[in-house]
Amino acid sequence: MKALIKLCLCLISLSAIASEKIYTKEEFEQKLKESVEKKVLVLKNKTLTQLTKEILEKESKLDTREEILKSREEQIKISESTLLKKIEELESEKKKIIGCIDNNDRTEAMRVTQLVSVVSNMKPQKAADLLSVQEANISIKIIEKIDPQKASKIFNLMDKEVSARLQKQYLNMQK
Repeated sequence: MKALIKLCLCLISLSAIASEKIYTKEEFEQKLKESVEKKVLVLKNKTLTQLTKEILEKESKLDTREEILKSREEQIKISESTLLKKIEELESEKKKIIGCIDNNDRTEAMRVTQLVSVVSNMKPQKAADLLSVQEANISIKIIEKIDPQKASKIFNLMDKEVSARLQKQYLNMQK
């Protein structure tokens, strides 16, 4: 019973705080006294079984809420662990992709180096024919690394459209 009265006092004081009006100490004490008297009257009119029943109902609701919160917490933990696993999988995939890209870059660089040595030793017409059918970006990388005089001869011997396109890309790379 004392606990119930203390609870009522707390609720009353909280409701007084929540209201927008600012009370003086005397007004607050008067309002508190009136509110406590009202609650005491209500409690006097109720039987002990009614009060016990209300307390049990509230306790049951609190238990239900607690169970719901526990299940939500478990779901959050499961979701969190699943998310962490997916992040790890994505990181692993990212490393694989980066490894493949690096490998492709190394392979392309090696291919360009080999082709530079091959094209440097070719006659200009054969080099023009080879570079005309090669991928444009690789052709540009090759032309960039060979002697400029030989590159100009190769450009002159290529088909005019291919030569113009490659020269434009070559000049854009130089910038």
